[in-house]
Amino acid sequence: MKNFKQKEVPATSEMAAEPKRVKEYMTDKNKLITFHPDTHILDVAQSLLQNRITGAPVLNQMGDVVGLIDDKDCLRIVVETMYHNHPVLDKTASHYMSNIMKSVNQETDINEAANIFLTTPYKRLLVIDDDGKLRGQISRRDILKALFDMD
Repeated sequence: MKNFKQKEVPATSEMAAEPKRVKEYMTDKNKLITFHPDTHILDVAQSLLQNRITGAPVLNQMGDVVGLIDDKDCLRIVVETMYHNHPVLDKTASHYMSNIMKSVNQETDINEAANIFLTTPYKRLLVIDDDGKLRGQISRRDILKALFDMD
């Protein structure tokens, strides 16, 4: 590597260090709260509140991601119930979830993931492996944890 005067700069151990990967900061699939499309919407809202999370993936019976549901989606319950006077007794996660989601590979550089958060409205990214299977989720908050691992 050369500096601004085009002189060789010796590589330091800091420069040669491997970049941090998403898999080091993500919430693993086994610890991730997920929902099924047929989960009652009030159960979804209650779970989000109890677990102090803002959203979670919706998985089908085979464990494939079919959508995401978050606190903003659940706010529609309030509008439909109070403003439009529509009952939500028969509504499920599939009625409110979004199928617009962004994913990254578990080997993605943490800086690249941070840049995605900076340039898009996403609050969480699904983490997949090379086979396209869900391995976890990473949020803006998870990325902030990487700040304390930097020198």
